[in-house]
Amino acid sequence: MTAVRNGPNAGRSRYASVAIALHWLIALAIVAQVTVAWRMGGPRTPDNFALLQLHKSIGVTILVLSILRLGWRLTNPPPPEPPGLARWEIVLSQIVHWGFYVIMIGMPLTGWLMVSTSRIQIPTLLYGQVLWPNIPGIEGLDHATRKLAHSVGENGHGLLAWGFYALFVLHVAGALKHQLFERDTPVLSRMAPGAVAGRWWDPRLLLIVLVVAGAAAFGTLVQPPHPAQGPPPAAAEPATPAAEAPPAAISAAAPSAGAAAAAPAAPPSTEPVAWKVAPGSALTFATSWGGDPVQGRFDTWKADILFAPEALDKSKVTVTIDMASAKTGDAQRDASLPAADWFDTATHPKAVFTATKFQKTGADRYVAHGALELRGVKKPVDLPFRLTIADGKARMSGDASPDRTAFGVGQGEFTATDQIPAKVSVHVQLTATSDKR
Repeated sequence: MTAVRNGPNAGRSRYASVAIALHWLIALAIVAQVTVAWRMGGPRTPDNFALLQLHKSIGVTILVLSILRLGWRLTNPPPPEPPGLARWEIVLSQIVHWGFYVIMIGMPLTGWLMVSTSRIQIPTLLYGQVLWPNIPGIEGLDHATRKLAHSVGENGHGLLAWGFYALFVLHVAGALKHQLFERDTPVLSRMAPGAVAGRWWDPRLLLIVLVVAGAAAFGTLVQPPHPAQGPPPAAAEPATPAAEAPPAAISAAAPSAGAAAAAPAAPPSTEPVAWKVAPGSALTFATSWGGDPVQGRFDTWKADILFAPEALDKSKVTVTIDMASAKTGDAQRDASLPAADWFDTATHPKAVFTATKFQKTGADRYVAHGALELRGVKKPVDLPFRLTIADGKARMSGDASPDRTAFGVGQGEFTATDQIPAKVSVHVQLTATSDKR
């Protein structure tokens, strides 16, 4: 008690302004956090994904504020308990007080442990802006240890949540007991200066109720923005008429039929010609997630092309794709795509499409009958495309719709196709040059 008598709060009946501000900021953040958490059940829809990111951001905020509050508490002892409190009330108050510190710091830490050891690694961007790292050292753990750590975090998070509900009921019940029924034991005024014990309609009490209700309403009604639906446009896309674009295409389309007819025809060739892909070519894909369209592209890929319309039987195309280069416009989603549940780039960094059989289906229209190898699975895939060649330059536009589930893209709950369809639209748009004219 000496520290209390001689501390900065000696002789005061309320907490210092810093302690009061931190107390209410943390309290409102927790109310918002709990109401956000209640909305996060069910499948991983874009809504739930966005809510999870907000939940993580609020959790880190509570962690930082709670550490500041604890530091202030250890260096600035609180004012003495009001006279008239029974011994058991003082003991219970201390248990609740320190229990809240355990929960306010423990819950964000266990949540941080869950995120750091999750099978799908999604970076934490606080409020979509500031990168929050994983717990240091987690990356070096073996699979079994990571799984155990994740279980500890998940179970601990759940137990602390139930502990919070119990402490919250005790804390609020105790404060209301003294405020409404015991005029001689002013408790609320320690954290709400000026509140008068025994007054049911004290303005400060009403303000607290309104502000807490506002925090709960925020957590109930807030709609965080969904992940971006596509990456920024790639530079130097081929400028071609939009009328030729397929519905799922991101890049510009192939030249119109009129333009193709006006171009001079390439000289016949009985041998396939080697083509070099020009800058501005694009390999893109499109799907949807919970009804939200998702478009993306692969930034790193190459195509080895030997092709001539008059030598289809000798033509061959091989496209090699760096799967880790997929971009969809959302950093958190993009970071999850290389994981084992999706592209599994640690084991299968490349996808390869190879076609050695070509069929002409109409004027400037062909089908490449080939095979796609992805995640160690090889399946036949046909690629219908349109091609025009003039003066040593080829312009090609093609589309395919492989089934992601046939290649194991999307494990666990994502094997289902209710949120993300099985078919993925893949579009290739390229310009290629050849020395042979």
